[in-house]
Amino acid sequence: MKNPDCDSLTIGGCEVNSRLFLGTGKYSADRIIPSVVAAAGAQVVTVALRRVDFDSPQDNILTSIPKDCILMPNTSGARNAAEAVRIARLARAAGCGDWIKIEVIADNRYLLPDNLETLKATEILAAEGFIVLPYMSPDLSIARRLAAAGAAAVMPLGAPIGSNRGLKTKELIKILIEEIDRPIIVDAGIGRPSEAAEAMEMGAAAVLVNTAVASATDPVGMAEAFGLAVKAGRKAFLAGAGAVRNQACASSPLTGFLQE
Repeated sequence: MKNPDCDSLTIGGCEVNSRLFLGTGKYSADRIIPSVVAAAGAQVVTVALRRVDFDSPQDNILTSIPKDCILMPNTSGARNAAEAVRIARLARAAGCGDWIKIEVIADNRYLLPDNLETLKATEILAAEGFIVLPYMSPDLSIARRLAAAGAAAVMPLGAPIGSNRGLKTKELIKILIEEIDRPIIVDAGIGRPSEAAEAMEMGAAAVLVNTAVASATDPVGMAEAFGLAVKAGRKAFLAGAGAVRNQACASSPLTGFLQE
């Protein structure tokens, strides 16, 4: 069994020790973000490039992200592959690094990702040397094509963005975990620490949460709870859960105790 205390995750050649990734949207104030990141123990933080204001340091969300974190800009707002590629290139040119979370969403009601446009963007950006993490609706065929295109990880949704509805796509995510030779990072929809733990117990490599923490009454406390849940779920996965049975199986002998 692998030692969970030395259980790092490698993505695009970068090693991280925390399997909880955090988003930075919806907080009442950006100044709370450093405390949230610290409480969660997160090392990878994602931010929408459209929220970065390089001309106004006091309004630039990047100043609220701890310097020792890996910055993962995302292409929120992109409606097709061309727009996602343009945003990614702007992020790199602005000094935000090579990590990029691809979000291509043309559906304004449910905010479901466009898998085909996401695949197109992945092919282009991976070829340009980006560490590409595509957000996608869980689909085995698309996931295989994303991996073949050079995705460093695959990020299936658990439920629609910001819904806090949990792992509604659980069975489909299980298939990706079993079949795809890339880290599977569950993104979107997780609303409770118990759901993050469940995703990790299934064998997910990591989870990304935002709304569940930002919308909590105590975001810092919730961030800490998520950090503990992810660790617990990962340790449970490594330990190996017992078999599930349809019938009872006694934990103590049922006969012989009162017989001579």
